[in-house]
Amino acid sequence: MEVRLRPVAGAVAGNPCPRTDVLWDGSALAVSDDATGQSVRLVPATLYHYRYDQRVLVSRRKAKTLSVQGLAALDGDGLVLLDLPGEWYVPHVAAFVRYAGLPIVDARGHASNRVRAVLAGRAPGWRRLRGLPPPFLARYRRPVSIGVGVAGLAVMVYLASTGMWAAWRGISMVGRSLLDLLEVKWLAVGFSPVLLVLRPVSARVHRWRADRGLILGPAGGPYLSVLPGEKLHVNRGKEQTPSIKIGAGRRMAASLLLYRYDDLTGLFVLDGDGGPVHHLPGGWTPDAVHRFADRHKLSLAVHSISREEYLDLTRNARDATI
Repeated sequence: MEVRLRPVAGAVAGNPCPRTDVLWDGSALAVSDDATGQSVRLVPATLYHYRYDQRVLVSRRKAKTLSVQGLAALDGDGLVLLDLPGEWYVPHVAAFVRYAGLPIVDARGHASNRVRAVLAGRAPGWRRLRGLPPPFLARYRRPVSIGVGVAGLAVMVYLASTGMWAAWRGISMVGRSLLDLLEVKWLAVGFSPVLLVLRPVSARVHRWRADRGLILGPAGGPYLSVLPGEKLHVNRGKEQTPSIKIGAGRRMAASLLLYRYDDLTGLFVLDGDGGPVHHLPGGWTPDAVHRFADRHKLSLAVHSISREEYLDLTRNARDATI
């Protein structure tokens, strides 16, 4: 007998429902992503049903809180083998784990920072299956956006020259609203042609700041910066994350650890006692990390760590960016 489990909605309210299929075949978990054709088979020690809050900016002065949901498969040490974003119906999950005989941790009521820290603790070879198709026109996004921007600029100039500036403003407002509904916001340049100039200029400024150690990380984020008052800040798109005071005290940013464990790499922000304050898994360029640490007078260690060290750091991290 086979038992299947599927998400009922997107990871965030309003997002498309992932086309993810989870099957227990009697001895292992077989997961397929019908949107991309990917699949994986594994034997987890525990399932982790999670939800955490994410604060995002919707305008310069307004923010809202989004709830992010998903299901993860953990190994015996609590590291993430597989992350499956999406909303999973609780009774369905309960019936599935009963049949499979798998233990489950219901972390939907846990503190958001602890959930993020758990999800950032990845096992070697970990996977994330989103169950969503690749972004529309992903390969052609740059040339298409430039072409749309040029066309938008031509229309704007024409309407402005004929005294129909109000008409352009109306078209621009309606167009941006439609792009939001169709989830192709990257085409907004067609209704805001000034972005043709601002985007490359912004990218150059970001590279200039990164080359001088003022910031660390790519423009799209996550990247680190230092705010007035000596506060270390994690920037990632429109997400709002708490700042970390730089200093030698407990729970303050005193040093950085650029690590490698097996096939995993990442960055830990450590406090004066060597405790992990924030975890940022992913690839970081050693030279760039050194420039940033030197610029802001943060101690830096760069080395491989053992599984025991990795487990200690991930388990005790206060928060993470995933």
